[in-house]
Order: sequence, then structure tokens, then C-alpha cells
Amino acid sequence: MFKADINSGAETLIGPSVHVKGDFKSQGNVQIEGQVTGTIQTSGNLRIGEQAKINANINAANAFVAGVIKGNVLVTERLELSAKAKIDGDINTKILVIAEGAQLNGRCQMSGISIAEATTKNKKDKALPTAEV
Repeated sequence: MFKADINSGAETLIGPSVHVKGDFKSQGNVQIEGQVTGTIQTSGNLRIGEQAKINANINAANAFVAGVIKGNVLVTERLELSAKAKIDGDINTKILVIAEGAQLNGRCQMSGISIAEATTKNKKDKALPTAEV
């Protein structure tokens, strides 16, 4: 799903020399090769490149991760972790694909709740619903 088509479909690209601080919201596909601190939300596909360093909670429809994330990740459909991915935080997704070598330091829940439901819940308790892996 992501390997061939995410680069051509990205509407927003955060390059390797860019550092975004704050709340980042998009309705389209997003590719991040730089740094983001704050929150990331997109109703489209999200690609986190190998050099990316993310210190943010993430909400996306689909995501491919090859970089480093410190924060909770909510993906309503499919979350794919490459061999170089490292996540320090909890994840919640409907479909999870983990390549050999990927690191997940957190809890995982396979519920596939919607972004709207998770956003409402996060505002109430500041944490994604999770279960021990």
C-alpha cells in the first residue's frame, strides 16, 4: 500500500531540514522527513521517513513508519512499521504490520476507532485506550 505510491500522493512534505512545532492538521496525504514536536492529525495517509524524528501524538487514517516517534499513535485503518521504525508510546490501530527489526516500546490495542472518537477521548483523558502486548 505505501511502498510504491505514498511519495507520489503526498500533498504535504516536511523535508529533512524542517522542524515543525505545534499542532499540524491536514486532510490530505502527508510525508515527514524532518522533525515535528506537538501533534499530527491527518484524515489521509501519513509517511514517517527514516530520518524523521517525531515527538508528538499522531492521528491518521493509514500510516507507514520508518523513523522515530515519541508519542501515542492512533491509526484508524492500517499501521505499518518498517525494520527501522522505533515507537516509544502506545498504539491503537485496526491493522498492524510490523517488519522484523522494528521497535515498539508501549502498549497496543487493535480496535480501529475513528479519529473523531479518539480525539474526543484524548481530550478527556490525555491517553489512548490501550492493552498490554
